[in-house]
Amino acid sequence: MPRAAGSASPDARSVVIAGFSTRALVESAVAAGYRAASVDAFADLDNAATPALALREAGPDIARYTPLGIARAARALPGRLAAYVASFENHPDAVRILARGRQLLGNPPRVLAHARAPDLVSQLLHRHGFAAPHIHLGPQSDPPPRAWLSKPFASGGGHGIAAWRRGTSLRATHYLQQRIAGIPGSLVFAADGRGAVPFAFSRQLIGEPEFGASGFRYCGSILAPARTATFANAGALFDTACTIADMLARDLGLVGVNGIDFIAQRGTPFVTEVNPRYTASMELAERAFEFSVFAAHAASSMGANTRFDLAAVRSDTAVDVIGKAIVFAKRSVVVGDTRAWLEDQSVRDVPQPGERIARGSPICTIFARGATEAACHAALVRRARKLYHEIGGSGRKSA
Repeated sequence: MPRAAGSASPDARSVVIAGFSTRALVESAVAAGYRAASVDAFADLDNAATPALALREAGPDIARYTPLGIARAARALPGRLAAYVASFENHPDAVRILARGRQLLGNPPRVLAHARAPDLVSQLLHRHGFAAPHIHLGPQSDPPPRAWLSKPFASGGGHGIAAWRRGTSLRATHYLQQRIAGIPGSLVFAADGRGAVPFAFSRQLIGEPEFGASGFRYCGSILAPARTATFANAGALFDTACTIADMLARDLGLVGVNGIDFIAQRGTPFVTEVNPRYTASMELAERAFEFSVFAAHAASSMGANTRFDLAAVRSDTAVDVIGKAIVFAKRSVVVGDTRAWLEDQSVRDVPQPGERIARGSPICTIFARGATEAACHAALVRRARKLYHEIGGSGRKSA
């Protein structure tokens, strides 16, 4: 059973945060003046709300993490508020357990069920005249002759997504989504059930070997300024994405912070997924714009308005382009004394000293900035190379 540590007796500004990796939202909550306790699958060294690792006692295989187990462990923590991160959106029952006796920040289970139904979201987008990949749930009939991806219903971070070949059986846990050519991106926003306030617009890094990723695995985000070189017809793309977010907030009843993932194709966002919870790209808004994500999450969950002019800050040429990358282990390693990493503001999600990290598992998150998106990406690649060098030598033992 997961083990966790938290704060003192609950008060109106005490919150329990649960999910796969809670560090970023905990950091935002503390900066906003809340007392946070958390349970997650890592309890990284820089997550002060989880000084005792949630699931490390189960061994290095984080596949043993379950939202239900985390939610049950969180019941022992004091806190009047409850919030969740990935992958609770795919487990409404875990959200119910987490929220019992607390005020829930974020979408309730009934909203999650609709927002995570790919066929419902696709139909909703098409009904409003927006672009979206076609969906085939199978196996009742053969899909039309298109390029398809096989995706898990309980998707997250690109895990389990693969190109689908005709004649291949489709697992009951998966569905087919039309494969769209283009650039992956995301828009994140605060919603109050009536409309949306966007606060970050970014390009997604997917499957990049420089960060130890492959295939469709999410490995980072880079904020896209108004004069982006990444997206064609960027003005139209941004405006349409904002209109879609507003519609989804209203029609699905979204509250708190949310995100949409899309494939950009000649100024059109093909929405591939709704993420009705805190997402990985959101902390870039805190670093770039000093936007308090947790404050927006709490306020909009309670029906209050959030005010932010994303279009204006994206047009400010004095603001650097900021990005993040998740660095994955290219081989199994045992890290050494990582306490010095805490002094480096470009590193977060610091593993515990002596932690064994299996090949393909995340080591940490790195940040970089640059005058342009290309410069920011190059800086992230350099920082990743330095980190790989550090864990391969300099007194650290590689397994």
